[in-house]
Amino acid sequence: MQKIQHRGQHYFKPENPWFLGLLLGGLIGGALLFAFFLFTSSPLFCGGAWASSSKAAAAAATTPPQLLEAIVHYATLRTVPQQSIGEITVTFDVLKSVGGPCNFLVFGLGHDSLMWNALNPGGTTLFLEEDPKWFSAVLKGDAAHALHAETVPYRTQLSQADELLLHYRNEPDCSATRSFIRGNTKCRLALNMLSDKVYDREWDLIMIDAPRGFFAEAPGRMAAIYSAAVMARNRKKEGATHVFLHDVDRKVEKMYAEMFLCKKHLVKAVGRLWHFQIPPAPATNITTTHFC
Repeated sequence: MQKIQHRGQHYFKPENPWFLGLLLGGLIGGALLFAFFLFTSSPLFCGGAWASSSKAAAAAATTPPQLLEAIVHYATLRTVPQQSIGEITVTFDVLKSVGGPCNFLVFGLGHDSLMWNALNPGGTTLFLEEDPKWFSAVLKGDAAHALHAETVPYRTQLSQADELLLHYRNEPDCSATRSFIRGNTKCRLALNMLSDKVYDREWDLIMIDAPRGFFAEAPGRMAAIYSAAVMARNRKKEGATHVFLHDVDRKVEKMYAEMFLCKKHLVKAVGRLWHFQIPPAPATNITTTHFC
């Protein structure tokens, strides 16, 4: 099953066999070049997983299964996600530079999921997906055992975006000084229905590319953005949390990003992707009830 439009993304299906051949050849060549670069360079990925020469030699001898699966997957894929190479590179660069192994939380499953999993070798990558049918469609074949994913029954709708901002301002359990997620039944923006796998781990990177937010009845990304901000602010480990928000050309994503992720934490903007670097709350010295 190929989903041509999902979560506001459009996929290009090349019909010209000549173009398809060139495309797949480029994908295969790029994947092999990337694999060579991965296992012969140092340091790379989440704190230098291959930091020493001995480790680099050992890594070169044994390629992680998730990398091989990703190469095969993308070499045979007939659909190309709209996210640009520039947007992908923003997250890729952070994965190379942060200390780790990485804890990477991704809102959404898609054609790029195997890639994100492969780019975090030795780390924990967890995907949260709203649509049970799409969940089943993606988690088949190699992806079934390669990816860790869960479904999320969101309790919001995009049409409620303005109302939920008013609720946030009037509900004490939504405020920056008292914000929490697990067990928060009063704040409608808090994702209190997630599994302990999400709550019990501090996430180094959080990517928000779901849930859908392009029609009124869709869940929208309001709760995902708010909850990501709370996770980042409640971090106990040293260092900031990297939050990546896609589709910032849309009104609600931009509005909620400026309300909760904060323009002062925006470190990079490429295409429709914003990259925020959010420090733990104690380091911000914020005493007001607002996030920004």
